[in-house]
Amino acid sequence: MCGRFALTATPDQTAAFLGLAELEDFPARYNIAPTQPVLMAIAGLPQAPGSNLADRQPMLVRWGLIPAWVKDTREFPLLFNARSEGATEKASFRTAMRHRRALVPASGFYEWRRSGGKRGQPYWVGPKHGGLVAFAGLIETYAEPGGSEMDTGAILTVNANADIAHIHDRMPVVMDPQDFARWLDCRTLEPRDVADLLRPARLDFFEAVPVSDLVNEVANTGPEIQERGVVGPEPGKARRQKPGADDSQMTLF
Repeated sequence: MCGRFALTATPDQTAAFLGLAELEDFPARYNIAPTQPVLMAIAGLPQAPGSNLADRQPMLVRWGLIPAWVKDTREFPLLFNARSEGATEKASFRTAMRHRRALVPASGFYEWRRSGGKRGQPYWVGPKHGGLVAFAGLIETYAEPGGSEMDTGAILTVNANADIAHIHDRMPVVMDPQDFARWLDCRTLEPRDVADLLRPARLDFFEAVPVSDLVNEVANTGPEIQERGVVGPEPGKARRQKPGADDSQMTLF
């Protein structure tokens, strides 16, 4: 799953990465959590041949998708992730998969290695060579009973690759830049036409770094939450050291 992520690039860097004309100024965000507003990009109106104008547009979306058919949001779960394997058939995501596919810019995400069924060591998972990534997202516009509308969204997930699987069994779907246009094209491409894009990130793309447990608190929003943390034994893999054994043989990796 992906329950926290960060976007620390500048607006200009983010706009250039997503192919947007421009973005309003925003601060670096180190601890983005569900129910908070997140930036997404969708396909815009088609431009005339030869035009240099951007054909994508930004949206500010509440992280936590609410399908249009929900009657009482108090009784509906918080859908901040969507399992890509069943999103096309699942009632909560089916319409968004067909009509409102999006990109979610991020500098990386956080994941927790569980220990005994409890949330354990947090990790910062970011591109090895830095820069931005784009998660596959979905958007749904929810009409509240009073008549006002709210744009809501979710991040698609997939089975984790070998770089992440020792921490968690799921990871966000990462779109390669060359696939942005295909993913966003809801006018001519059905969900089945882009199903091949819903795959784990290529091996060795991400690196996972243990970080401070300050990230556990949503109120902590500064860069200090990405300071390297202390890693304990991986659950179920701790082993007794033999007398006289070399300490270097007890390292986690």
